[in-house]
Amino acid sequence: MVGAIPKSSMRDFGRPINQNSNSNLKQEGNVPTSYTSTTAARQHAHSKLTGAVWLAAMLVCTAVSAVAQVQPCQGPGAPMTTQTKCLTAVVIPGNPLRSFDISWVDPERAEYYLADRSNFGVDIINTKTLAFKTTITGFIGIKLNPNGTVDNNHSGPDGVVSHGKWLYVGDGDSTLKVVDLDTGKIVSTHSTCFTTSNCTRVDEMALTTDGKFLLVANNAEDPPFVTLFTANGAGLSIEQPAWDESTQRFIVSVPTIAENPKNCDYGQTPSPSPNAGPCSGAILVIDPTNIEHEIQADNIHPLIHCGPNGASVGPNGNVMVGCTPGNQPGDNETTIININAKTFRYVDVGILTGSDEVWYDAGSGRYYTGSSAMPGGAVLGVVDGETNFLLETIPQSSRSHSVAADRRRHKVFVPQGAPLSIVGPGGDTTNVGQQICGTMRGCIAVYTVPHTPEEGE
Repeated sequence: MVGAIPKSSMRDFGRPINQNSNSNLKQEGNVPTSYTSTTAARQHAHSKLTGAVWLAAMLVCTAVSAVAQVQPCQGPGAPMTTQTKCLTAVVIPGNPLRSFDISWVDPERAEYYLADRSNFGVDIINTKTLAFKTTITGFIGIKLNPNGTVDNNHSGPDGVVSHGKWLYVGDGDSTLKVVDLDTGKIVSTHSTCFTTSNCTRVDEMALTTDGKFLLVANNAEDPPFVTLFTANGAGLSIEQPAWDESTQRFIVSVPTIAENPKNCDYGQTPSPSPNAGPCSGAILVIDPTNIEHEIQADNIHPLIHCGPNGASVGPNGNVMVGCTPGNQPGDNETTIININAKTFRYVDVGILTGSDEVWYDAGSGRYYTGSSAMPGGAVLGVVDGETNFLLETIPQSSRSHSVAADRRRHKVFVPQGAPLSIVGPGGDTTNVGQQICGTMRGCIAVYTVPHTPEEGE
């Protein structure tokens, strides 16, 4: 991830849409159309996909049909004293898990989705039976840097979100791919790259509750930008967005902004002050129905000593943002901010930091964090949604940064990387994942969470 959002570019988000007919947001069948927030992108009219082109562009994906293994959990990642219990581990067939990104649960379909770069696709697990179903392939997979490490900015798949039978997946070539889950096929592909020839990944994304609007982030561009799609028949970067039903707004994590605090160093050369500390981040609030009006600086709300990655909407108008020392050196807390109050009051959850993806589970009333940058090693963090107190942390493999929960079935899913000795750079440097998985291949750890009958309803 490169670059930051300088103060002069904050107002680029959501400048007025060109008033020609090709740039207005509109829906054509089930294919999303889009508006991208950068100036360069606005100079390119998005071509409309007709029904014939949409049909001709369908990609037939190969489904992995091998049977996945289910293993009992062991070791420090399966403690007996925590309320959150490791139930089992699902081993994905194919290549060992070297690199993966965001995960998602659709409780209505009872399915868990993982962006599995190691196997060039999206893994699907049945959250009722915990059985592996298939891998939808057709994605970029792992790209390597010259030194042999994983090039996250060009690998894919990355961000994942779903609504109904449609699965939206970001890929490493700056494309958004739309999957029909009923057929397991990629039915359309949309580029968000209009500014450079070296297109980077479409990363995290968020959908409105009705599935009408989809917001995706190109986090590795400089400057980074977001693209708003109508969908479903319905520098550092920009990170995980979330949809807040109560305010009808997208909440977007911005790891770093200029002048927060004044004269801070966000990576520019030269730095404004030799002794300047690093800049903190912010949350960006976007109204998808009013995107034609320029988003003012009032929509950008600075955070204090927090460079956020993940964002998840919890109860009472609160949003958890996953602060991480990877964005703001010295971060040792996670912030929960109230977006209903105009003052944007916040509380800090101490001794929990380094989260990429965070997830609020309404079934248990708890936040879960994929905290892979904790000083003592990666953990699954558990925070009470009402009190905002840290309840417990559970050790995970060193690359475990992804987490998703099924609120109906009271299960939390955490991918575990395969050991370094098996997959090389990017692999687990501890033995935690190996013990959880019962194998050297990596797995999806499945945790059960406490709940009451009322919470189940």
